[in-house]
Amino acid sequence: MRMLRGWVGLALVGAAVSLAGCSSGPHPVKIAGKYTTNNPFAGKGAPYWSKPGPIPKGGGRYFVGKPYEVAGQWFTPREQPGYDKVGIASWYGEAFHRRKTSNGEYFDMNMLSAAHATLPLPSYAKVTNLETGKSIVVRINDRGPFVDSRIMDLSKRSAEALGYKSRGMARVRVQYIGPAPIDDQGSHLAMMNRKLGQGASFNTLVAAAEMPASAADRVQVASAEEPSVQDAEPTFQKATYIPKTDSQSGPFIVQVATFDSLDEAEQARSALADVAPVQVYELSGNDGLSYRVQLGPFLSTISARQALASAKQLGYGQARVNRAEIQQVAWKP
Repeated sequence: MRMLRGWVGLALVGAAVSLAGCSSGPHPVKIAGKYTTNNPFAGKGAPYWSKPGPIPKGGGRYFVGKPYEVAGQWFTPREQPGYDKVGIASWYGEAFHRRKTSNGEYFDMNMLSAAHATLPLPSYAKVTNLETGKSIVVRINDRGPFVDSRIMDLSKRSAEALGYKSRGMARVRVQYIGPAPIDDQGSHLAMMNRKLGQGASFNTLVAAAEMPASAADRVQVASAEEPSVQDAEPTFQKATYIPKTDSQSGPFIVQVATFDSLDEAEQARSALADVAPVQVYELSGNDGLSYRVQLGPFLSTISARQALASAKQLGYGQARVNRAEIQQVAWKP
């Protein structure tokens, strides 16, 4: 049978996949210890975009949310820098096309979007079909799925791009990139997928997510065949930062730590390589050379704080967020 989403914004498979016990009717939802009969999520019965012409893109609000319970299972939305999990993805389409999503956008089944139970909205994730090796960047703007152990519900177009629409479900890897622009009209998401198609590394995608689409498209993507740091001789280069915009939007950096030896700095760089772009700066003082490890730059405080949380989780308790300034010399990975 064709699966339908529940009243709470349940993002289920839109293909012909049988699931015992599924209901398309209302499900009680407990949020912050209380059951509610309000509609805390979007989904079936949510406001419908009935005007002629294309569905509005972007909009809505940045949303994390409080813990909630669906069918006896608790979900805790939160900032999750470093999120990288493997699981089963389903897809949804016509039944929810043109309806509001959980953060107030309108669902377009023909866009590269997805639903996730706990990641911030809207945000970007790299999704890889582990059976085919195909990868895309999706905009997460909805809550769900709440069925079995499914990790993500993707739009119809996303399932087509990953090559599993006809099968209904696929085993995927989901890697959280960071916040997505609220008012993206499609150009920023398209830029992210162009970068991915050009062979951009995951860290390059994280950096590109922080930039306007026009600026990120001008940044050269490193070749996938570039030798690793372990195989290459250390080189130094002049640091380049995005010019300052205003006091609210950055750019910002996360100053992780300063070390007396390059070896210690390189160990930190390796440990933080999956968090965000890493630079090591050589500083000269009365006591000789030292090496400062920094993450970024970031154009938003949200992304800077996410990187800060990851650095502290890895043991760099003295890390802090600073406004980016031009530095002298950078370690080039």
